Amino acid sequence: MASPHDDVVAYEPKTLPAEGYPHRTRSMKEVIHNAQSATSKEHSMTLWQGIKLYPKAVAWSVLISTCIAMEGYDVCLVSNFYGFPQFTMKYGKAVPNSNPLKYEVPAPWQAGLSNGANVGEIIGLFINGFISERFGYRYTVMACLTLILAFTAIFFTAPNVQTLLVGEILCGIPWGVFQTLTITYASEVCPLALRGYLTTYVNFCWGLGQVIGIGVIKSMLNRDDQWSYRIPYALQWMWPVPLFIGVLLAPESPWWLVRKGRTEDAKRSLLRLTSLDRETDFNADETIAMMVHTTALEEKITSGATYLDCFKGTDRRRTEIICMVWAIQNLSGNSFSGYSAYFLEKAGLPDSKAYDFAMGQYAINMAGVFGSWFLMSRGIGRRALYLYGLCGLCTMLFILGFLGLVPEAHKREASLATGSILLIWALCYQLSVGTVCYSLVAELSTRRLQIKTVVLGRNLYNIVGIICSVLTPYMLNSGAWNWGNYTGFFWAGICFCCIVYTYFRVPEPRGRSFAELDILFERGVSARKFSTANVDVFGEEVDGAVIHSYEEKLEGGLVGAF
Repeated sequence: MASPHDDVVAYEPKTLPAEGYPHRTRSMKEVIHNAQSATSKEHSMTLWQGIKLYPKAVAWSVLISTCIAMEGYDVCLVSNFYGFPQFTMKYGKAVPNSNPLKYEVPAPWQAGLSNGANVGEIIGLFINGFISERFGYRYTVMACLTLILAFTAIFFTAPNVQTLLVGEILCGIPWGVFQTLTITYASEVCPLALRGYLTTYVNFCWGLGQVIGIGVIKSMLNRDDQWSYRIPYALQWMWPVPLFIGVLLAPESPWWLVRKGRTEDAKRSLLRLTSLDRETDFNADETIAMMVHTTALEEKITSGATYLDCFKGTDRRRTEIICMVWAIQNLSGNSFSGYSAYFLEKAGLPDSKAYDFAMGQYAINMAGVFGSWFLMSRGIGRRALYLYGLCGLCTMLFILGFLGLVPEAHKREASLATGSILLIWALCYQLSVGTVCYSLVAELSTRRLQIKTVVLGRNLYNIVGIICSVLTPYMLNSGAWNWGNYTGFFWAGICFCCIVYTYFRVPEPRGRSFAELDILFERGVSARKFSTANVDVFGEEVDGAVIHSYEEKLEGGLVGAF
């Protein structure tokens, strides 16, 4: 096993002899030489060196990733409000023949409210593929935070359930933007040594929002007025303003600036992301040269930057992998795991403890991120964590299925075991598939098409999630298919198919620069050989508007001496 600092692949820089490339201009040779030097330094950079050199990048990435906590908070509210008497009295209907009189939100409206945000997110995701690449990450996030401020008023003042649904759909649009933009920003402001950690932090923020949400709900349990649900909705206003101020002060992604030909602005942004610590021999001009070289290389490989280009050439394979990596989060049995409290209640757990277990499961989601970081710091790759995590999930799902064979006399014990195993399943999921997915989708796409590729993958995740959330209640409900524990066999079979797919199709991006991943995909290297294949990105001929613009600046003396 690799050392704790080795989130790198062995890299041996090759000196490119000037006489071997007589057609290259002097400025082109300077670009390649400096890009090569920056790549070599990133490969040798340890985790601790990366933290010391890029502390500001860590802080800005953490700030922008926190935007995703808003979605986790709202999702938690919606699913728990159905049990609030004051909420159901306002937005539900009276239950016939109930004594005393009870109210509940009709099942079709529950399904609509639960999936309304997903519909909005699908719309927001597709919109994000256009606006963020055109206007930049910062302005896009700030615009979405402004929309959240406005749309939250719909929740707070909603006179009926129809208005609530409109609020869910409209808020889902900026949430959809946050789902991908937070990951992309994290992957582009940090060096290779920090990439896996900052991209997976997004999953922690999701759990953070849920924990805050369940805490707010528990504090409202003793209220019997309309403020029991209006206060939690009003608290959604606490997020946008401080986040807006932070994003306003944050630097733009230097990779986005390079793609726009603004290399001087990219350098200024890069300097704002780093500290003055020179221990790692950091040179901003070299890092910008690396970004320019990678961007030019992708211009050569990828003809355009539209959604259609995601399905052309080598990008087709990358889009397929990213879409499946997202979808597998739901296909591995994630919707089944949400029913741990259901089985524990069948085993005799008091209803009053349901919120405690819900908070415990959300805390597991957060703790799993730190556990995943620890495993990555010990040298375990993303592919290995994802693959072996699926194997563990599949095994537990089979065990859950076999618990359905327990005799009726011991059903209580079987339900207790089922609920407990589902909690362990959730921990295993967050240690592997649930967390590592964010790193894989951020690393396996090209810079030019990253936003659009991740959008396509996340939208497939949302679509599969809707299907799973509809099917699972039918599987478990005694008045429907009544599969009970045998549901575990169904998801175990699907999970096994996911294991086979992951083994043959999902590559290992750990320790690879973006340019190296581009070449590996272009050459059609097998997923199982990504971690061992030798690749020299600087032997490739590059061209393009970005590198020509940068060459002109070099020749004009606008860029500092190397």
